[in-house]
Amino acid sequence: MIAERDMAACREAIRHGSLSFHAASRLLPSRVRDPALALYAFCRLADDAVDLNEHKADAVLRLRDRLDRVYAGRPENAAPDRAFAAVVEDFDMPRAVPEALLEGLGWDATGRRYATLSDLRAYSARVAATVGVMMCVLMRVRDPHALARAADLGVAMQLTNISRDVGEDARAGRLYLPTDWLTAQGIDPELFLSNPDANAGTRRIVKRLLAEATRLYHRAEAGIGVLPLDCRAGIFAARHIYDGIGGRLASTGFDSISTRARTTRAQKSAWLCLSAGRTLLSSVSPRSPVLFARPLDETRFLVEAAARRSHVWSRSDQLFATLSDLAENDRARQAALIAGTARPN
Repeated sequence: MIAERDMAACREAIRHGSLSFHAASRLLPSRVRDPALALYAFCRLADDAVDLNEHKADAVLRLRDRLDRVYAGRPENAAPDRAFAAVVEDFDMPRAVPEALLEGLGWDATGRRYATLSDLRAYSARVAATVGVMMCVLMRVRDPHALARAADLGVAMQLTNISRDVGEDARAGRLYLPTDWLTAQGIDPELFLSNPDANAGTRRIVKRLLAEATRLYHRAEAGIGVLPLDCRAGIFAARHIYDGIGGRLASTGFDSISTRARTTRAQKSAWLCLSAGRTLLSSVSPRSPVLFARPLDETRFLVEAAARRSHVWSRSDQLFATLSDLAENDRARQAALIAGTARPN
């Protein structure tokens, strides 16, 4: 069980760190909401630990060690670690799922780019579908069809985030848009990063990416109807609030470079009400056949890990490969710094 002081610290972190998640979580029953906030606080800690650290490889290695301690039942003396350790114990959380999240953070740290939509879905599986699958575990849902739809929702939400942040990411030297889509629009990735421009080509790419997100939002809805009834409103809310960001982008002509799509408090309130209504409707609606659609190829490993209830099964080999790439990048960066300081005036 999560200690109350640790729970209070996790609530505070999410209240300031993720307004959309915090709003959606208000509709979840407390038995799910509290561990969900603890889970999300640990994920935010992991993301920030890598994103804000100059030494990316060291940061990811440090997170791996913290995860080791969590699964050994000896978490570090920090509220998110202690709270997540309680979640792991109470809900039998498969280790392979948070390890996949660390792998995705490692990809971020190496500055990996994604040549195709499938590559981008593989990244989204790690940094977002992992959260969707873990949310199912918190609801005591291990049905593989429901897990597959939860993974769809996570990928859709990440594609929405990527669509919204194109300009912000580019100005920070990050590129998540499929490079083959850029090439098809006659856009050179390096030139785009040096001078992000909301032209017709980038608008078409954002529109196309949001269309893929919309497709996955609709697939995900089929799984909400098999979740516990008192959990459905919160998940519907997450679906509508994030999809609403896409709607705001559409209203700007799919320009996420010179503007940043934001939703209002009034809109969030409206989506919360819509979610409550859809929950009532879901209790009398027939089960959608889309529920039984195969998982995305890129998320199948998450579905299998959660359905197996296995702490032992691990993705350590994949994570090790990512960490090796990070270490090599760090060595190259340090060598360049040394060479620069040794250069004569």
